[in-house]
Amino acid sequence: MKKLIAIAALGSAVFAAQAKDIVDTAVAAGNFKTLATALQAAGLVDTLKGPGPFTVFAPTDAAFAKIPKADLDALLKDKAKLTAVLTYHVVPGKVMAADVKAGPVKTVQGGSLTVATMGGVTVNQAKVTATDIVADNGVIHVIDSVVMPK
Repeated sequence: MKKLIAIAALGSAVFAAQAKDIVDTAVAAGNFKTLATALQAAGLVDTLKGPGPFTVFAPTDAAFAKIPKADLDALLKDKAKLTAVLTYHVVPGKVMAADVKAGPVKTVQGGSLTVATMGGVTVNQAKVTATDIVADNGVIHVIDSVVMPK
C-alpha cells in the first residue's frame, strides 16, 4: 500500500511539473531569457500566463542577438513598439505543427505573419527550429529570428 501511495504521489508531482503556462515553459527552457525580459518590459507576462490558448513563435536568445544592441536596447525601452513586436509573434488558438498551413496567419498584434512550408517551415523568413512545445495554455514554436511587424 505504501508503494502505491508513493507511486501516486510521484505521478501527481510529474503532472504538476508539466502543468506550466507559456511563460513558465519558455523560462524553464533556458534559451528565452531575452524574450522573458521583453515580455516583462512590455507588461505581457500576465497575458501569456492567462487562459489562452496561444500559439507563440518564440525567438531564442540567439535570435534576439541578431538585432544590433543599440536597436534592441531602444526597443526594450519603447513599451508600445515592444508590445507590437511581441504580440506579432502570438497567434490566437493552439496551432500544432501538424495543423500549420502555408499562407497568411492573423496575429494578436493585428497584422499577419506569412507562413511558408517549402523546404521547412518559416514565419516571415524566420526558420522554425523546434515545434510543439506544449504548455497548459497553448504551444510554442521556436524561431531563429525576431520578426518585425510592417
